[in-house]
Amino acid sequence: MHHPDYIPQADMKFLEWATVFVHALGKSLARFGFPNELYEKLTQQLADFTKKFELATAPSTRTSVAVLEKNIARNTLKTTLRQAVKEHLTYNSALTNVDRDNLGLPVHKTSHTRAQVAHTYPAFNVDTSMLRRLTVHFYNWESASKAKPRGQYAVEIRWILSDVPLVNVSDLLHSAFVTRSPFMLEFDDQERGKTVYFVLCWVNTRGQKGPWSEIRSAIIP
Repeated sequence: MHHPDYIPQADMKFLEWATVFVHALGKSLARFGFPNELYEKLTQQLADFTKKFELATAPSTRTSVAVLEKNIARNTLKTTLRQAVKEHLTYNSALTNVDRDNLGLPVHKTSHTRAQVAHTYPAFNVDTSMLRRLTVHFYNWESASKAKPRGQYAVEIRWILSDVPLVNVSDLLHSAFVTRSPFMLEFDDQERGKTVYFVLCWVNTRGQKGPWSEIRSAIIP
């Protein structure tokens, strides 16, 4: 099950987030019971990443070596940040939701939100325009868009090659969970002309599945 990461992916956003985190953390070390030596380690690694980020992004100093050193510094800082959050902050009762917001951490919900199970299935079509490839395009037929229904995390796609028509979902033995359309399958030359059967359903953030679509087939081009 996927949960959005509180640490940004892009280097600039990560640097901005880490700077805010370390600055806010430094104001409340005693109240949080946060180890001073770990905080010093964070500040040193942040300074190192900041310097190497600047070298790796400035046109006059950007080299493959500078980029590699920046990536190493980022991964080192990111690992320490995750360790610090996991071991000293995630379940720290001294932190309020205001503290978490100031640190850029997820705010604990005060009430439990029930995950919605989809009551519809994905609409889909299979593109056969490329040799040895089947491309499954799926979408929300209620909104006629690629946006998944509310509360849905992915689509489960099941498929199988078969010489006879299939009517039971359990007969489609291969499965994949896909968060974005389209989904592509590649085949060998000897499989051209064979029939592949597909069936799809929405899956919510807790892994609960909605109803299955109709089983449809496509011939490998």
